[in-house]
Amino acid sequence: MAKINYSFEKRQRELAKKKQKDAKLAKKRADNGTAPADAADRPASAS
Repeated sequence: MAKINYSFEKRQRELAKKKQKDAKLAKKRADNGTAPADAADRPASAS
């Protein structure tokens, strides 16, 4: 019997979660009519 690859399943869940979060954020931006800066584009705080 084949061994279950839990790492693959976890990665797939994480990708699905990220995709859903991005879709929700895109919908929210579309509803607002603005495109605020992405969290990755903002500089890190000094604290």
